[in-house]
Amino acid sequence: MVEETIAWFAGVDWGSAKHQACLLGVQGTIVAEREFPHSGKGLSELADWILSMTDLASAVAVAVEVPQGPVVDVLLDRGFIVHAINPKQLDRLRDRFSIAGAKDDRRDAYVSADGLRTDRHLFRRLQIADPRLIELRAWSRLAEELQEEQVRLSNRLHQQLWRYYPQMLKLSDDLTATWFLELWLRAPSPAKAARLRVSAVERLLKQHRIRRVNAEVILRTLREPAIKVPDGVAAAAGGRRRNAVLTAASTARP
Repeated sequence: MVEETIAWFAGVDWGSAKHQACLLGVQGTIVAEREFPHSGKGLSELADWILSMTDLASAVAVAVEVPQGPVVDVLLDRGFIVHAINPKQLDRLRDRFSIAGAKDDRRDAYVSADGLRTDRHLFRRLQIADPRLIELRAWSRLAEELQEEQVRLSNRLHQQLWRYYPQMLKLSDDLTATWFLELWLRAPSPAKAARLRVSAVERLLKQHRIRRVNAEVILRTLREPAIKVPDGVAAAAGGRRRNAVLTAASTARP
């Protein structure tokens, strides 16, 4: 990119429901400001709006705060020169205009555009990535999100069991393992565990290829003296059991 070809600078302050855009001339004068809804039509209108005043996408540098996402994808696809900046660096640029901490979308869009105009070295130029790399990144982010959700669900399950059924916590460190969740469905309380048959537990362990523990040990553990809790505690835990199990099972490892 030849720096002198940039004749316009735009800043986009994006949000979950709407995005605020600001377009500056090369001298820093505000040319126009506008808000766009977050939708396919809204993002298309954002690109069209910038082009309607600049004519040439390759002459427009656009500043965004996040280096990926639908706004970035649309702008890159339309040929704009897109740059991202670290949010902490953007905060320092914002201090040039105001020290107020309140969120102001119009100001933030302007600060992004003007910061790109005066301090382009603080921004990182974004490029259209290989589709395979985009897919890999998406799967990687999904895996991270599922792992985080699994930890949260495991903590919730641990709290429920610790409250009224700590025997189950002795059976596995992975409370979101599928076999463990199915066992909890079959024996959701010490009273239910007392009626659970060895053959049923053996079939469950065989189905999930669990060999580190056998059915006799499991039943002996679940039938240990139980914590005496009010009936309402066990009932409340039982009422949440199926939803918790089904949710956890969706992110569980086999």
